[in-house]
Amino acid sequence: MSMNARGTGFRGVDAAAQRRLNASAPPIPHLGARVAALFRPYRGKLVTTVVLVVAGAGVAVIPPLLVQRVFDDALFPLSGGGPDLSLLVRLVLAMVGLFLLSAGIGLGQTWLTATVGNSVTGDLRVRLFDHLQAMELGFFTRTKTGVIQSRLQNDVGAVSGVLTNTVTSILGNVVTVIASLVAMILIDWRLTIIAVVLMPILAVVQRRVGQVRARIASQTQESLSELTAITQETLSVSGILLSKSFNRQRTESARYAEENRNQVRLQVRRAMSGQGFFALVQVLMASVPAVIYLVAGYLVAGGTGAITAGTIVAFTTVQARLLQPLMGLMRVALDLQTSSAVFARIFEYLDLVPAIGDAPDAIDVAAAPGPVGRVEFRDVVFRYPDAATDSRPTLGGVSFVAEPGQHVAFVGPSGAGKTTILYLTPRLYEASGGSVLFAGADVRTLRHESIVDHVGIVSQETYLFHATIRENLRYAKPDATDAELEQACRAANIHHIIAGFERGYDTVVGERGYRLSGGEKQRIAIARVLLKDPPVLLLDEATSALDTVSERVVQEALDAAAHGRTTLTIAHRLSTVLGADLIHVVDAGRIVESGTHAELLARGGLYAQLAAQQVAASRVLEAEAEAEGGAPGAPGAGPA
Repeated sequence: MSMNARGTGFRGVDAAAQRRLNASAPPIPHLGARVAALFRPYRGKLVTTVVLVVAGAGVAVIPPLLVQRVFDDALFPLSGGGPDLSLLVRLVLAMVGLFLLSAGIGLGQTWLTATVGNSVTGDLRVRLFDHLQAMELGFFTRTKTGVIQSRLQNDVGAVSGVLTNTVTSILGNVVTVIASLVAMILIDWRLTIIAVVLMPILAVVQRRVGQVRARIASQTQESLSELTAITQETLSVSGILLSKSFNRQRTESARYAEENRNQVRLQVRRAMSGQGFFALVQVLMASVPAVIYLVAGYLVAGGTGAITAGTIVAFTTVQARLLQPLMGLMRVALDLQTSSAVFARIFEYLDLVPAIGDAPDAIDVAAAPGPVGRVEFRDVVFRYPDAATDSRPTLGGVSFVAEPGQHVAFVGPSGAGKTTILYLTPRLYEASGGSVLFAGADVRTLRHESIVDHVGIVSQETYLFHATIRENLRYAKPDATDAELEQACRAANIHHIIAGFERGYDTVVGERGYRLSGGEKQRIAIARVLLKDPPVLLLDEATSALDTVSERVVQEALDAAAHGRTTLTIAHRLSTVLGADLIHVVDAGRIVESGTHAELLARGGLYAQLAAQQVAASRVLEAEAEAEGGAPGAPGAGPA
């Protein structure tokens, strides 16, 4: 079983089942407090924002009060007589000045809001990325790459607006609502009661609507995750090659279209949820002035209290200003309820505890008691974390020692546990039992970064970035000089090929290095490891996917790279490890034979059987090649 098939990260996982699984995840505790804590580094700007919000809200409610004076004192003085033009000019100038002041405050508030909100969003994205970098290798073999990308992009992007606008929106609207209510009470308390009598009912309805929107938001983000995963899987170079090879483009398009239809449906539901509620609020708030006119008419007709035209105009003006902030508060409340589901998804990842971490008293490899380059396994047992508890462990009591400078090879059937042995060495996985020692110290007592600094890995599946050869090489040593790059490439037997490219070391290799042949990619990967210059080299079937000619050239580069280093090699073709100092034969998670090539052949055990099978297979190929009139082992066309 492949690593990807061990968890939920394989291609055939049911998207609906995954959504049900995520929906049943436990709620994140103290979610509100944790979101608020994100703003802590920007306290100074927040305080300034609060001051501007309060000032802006206070300034905004003054003009309606001036409107009352315009009507009752300047245009239609209650004392009688004609308009007071001098007072009218002063009131109009005051109102214009307040509008200018309000605009200036709004600009400053917008800049601070954008700065704080986007900074918090950026911090959250980087924090999530850093945390994912710290997760163990097993996490990534269990989880779709597209799902991880969705958490970083779609989920953080979904809460960006909330982080950017929530604080100022809440503060500004609360202050505006309070100031408006105070102004309305000062104008006429009886009319104020009529204007706000429905607010408690609206608050209850709003909470119910928010719960519905939160569920839809969670389903929408899960659907986005699935869409991102499908895109990443299908439109990568490997994915598109696979779909074209099996003529499955229509199937992939149908799979994407189906999830896209689900996404469209959810987006429409999300857009429409709560719109009826807001329409009702808008109708009620817009109808209040008409009710005010009616009540004022009855009050005047009944002689129960004097209400002037200025009072009615000023009150309805303030009440109209109350609609926008009140709607804003309700929208923010709904957005917070909606985004809580997305925040929970983000914090769910941030709360993941890496299975592999440094002990508080961890030391560097340099401080270890043994020689750097010594690798030892003592009765190591390993079971993948998501494997069934009653299944056979991948490794069951593996013990061996590799001394500094020694070349130790591991051979055996597929699935025997060879790659697991290599990945346990630099502690990419944690042993379930026994001990893995590096430089004489248990790897659990060493700083993980220090171990990795002393280990170089060349795997069967070489990964190159979509960048230049120079940039790919300097990934191992960012400050490497051009001379060091050339020296490493000469040692890996690839410099002469790079020099023949039109742009030399500035040649862009393409996605995952697809512009290069398999042998060229492998030799660049070897050069990258040589540039790192580690004392321990791990070779995971680095030539098994190559043709005979490429294998021979790459093997020469590997032999040069292994010189003077402790080298642990996994070999598919036994011919590549004939010169190893020690060969361990692994079967069913255990070392069943150990010795040199000659010793193992003489014993007639599993190694001898594997050798005989490969010799027989080689003779068949040679016979077929001779029958076709070609040379045996001739390389095929195109990249290997």
